[in-house]
Amino acid sequence: MTMRELLLEVAQTYEQKAGTGADVVGQKALRAVSSRTDLGVREGWDVAGFGGKGSAASAPWIGVFDPEINRDPKAGLYLAYIFSTDLTSVTLTLQQGVTDLSEKIKEKKAFLTHLERQAVRLQGSLPSSLVEQWNHRPLFGRGDRPESYEAASVVARRYEADNLPVEGQLQQDLRVAENLLQRAAAADAAWRAAREEDQDDRELPGSWQGIETRAMAASTGFKPRNSSGYVANIAARQQLKSQKHEALIRDFGAYIVTRDFTPTNLRIHPKDLILRQGDVADEGAPEWLVEVKVIRQGDAAEAVREAVAQLREYSYFLYREQRLAAPHLIGLFSEDIGVYAPYLEDQGIAAIWQNGDGWDGTSTAAAWGMVD
Repeated sequence: MTMRELLLEVAQTYEQKAGTGADVVGQKALRAVSSRTDLGVREGWDVAGFGGKGSAASAPWIGVFDPEINRDPKAGLYLAYIFSTDLTSVTLTLQQGVTDLSEKIKEKKAFLTHLERQAVRLQGSLPSSLVEQWNHRPLFGRGDRPESYEAASVVARRYEADNLPVEGQLQQDLRVAENLLQRAAAADAAWRAAREEDQDDRELPGSWQGIETRAMAASTGFKPRNSSGYVANIAARQQLKSQKHEALIRDFGAYIVTRDFTPTNLRIHPKDLILRQGDVADEGAPEWLVEVKVIRQGDAAEAVREAVAQLREYSYFLYREQRLAAPHLIGLFSEDIGVYAPYLEDQGIAAIWQNGDGWDGTSTAAAWGMVD
């Protein structure tokens, strides 16, 4: 049986008034989903059918789960083929779990509003070129659960039950949806990690203590994080950030404000640091994207390679794909990078490095007024 055949079978046999008994045809089809291996779901992923417990669900659905992200439809992110209550359509949607949240937010309007806001936030983390093709807002029918699914949908694609695409098209759409799920989950994990880091922050260390510094941190979003090592989730992978890394950000932040630049490192994960000049509230103001690298055992080559790769990646996915103005690019290093300085200039990337108690940099950094 293909995915197309399964969707047709559910649409044609499911009956909301027939209950959930073992002999109910539509329910049997849904219960058998978890043991199927012929639906084209990515290897290692889980798939399951849901038709309700006790009473039949008004909007039956089939869930597709990446075990590394989530196995529980009550919370977290997953994919779902959700049928409308009249069974005339089925929608492939990137869903937020609704059950656990509904127990925490009892008031219906507040609950749906929260889901919708989260959906917009998650949608903003996805490539705009894909979102435009998956911008359907579902209408599953009346009832608390169908309305919850509507509000929880991040992106979606709808199919008419009597005019389903061929299996090849359904599988192609599923591959795209799987990619969107992983991207959204990575962004969600990064935001959660960033919030935890913000909550763990304590008094500003060292040279950052003082009224002016605290005022700037509160108003502009810059606050050197605690220098103890921590793990930051970046797009489904982990990168250990050291004490030296955070100390370098702290020292540079203290320095660059004296040059009339405003640093920000809070709530910008996975970016290390961004700089703006003048009024930070001006959305049209140019932005400098800074990738911070500690050179270890004199290996400037490795640090430069990593900086170039991450600056290009972030510039593309976090700016270009989001249709934001391209940032100026800076590699910030813990020591002189030697022959790699002109190389970075050739790549359109300025370089700044710590030199004793001061800072040096390339000609572009000097032209911006960041170094002498």
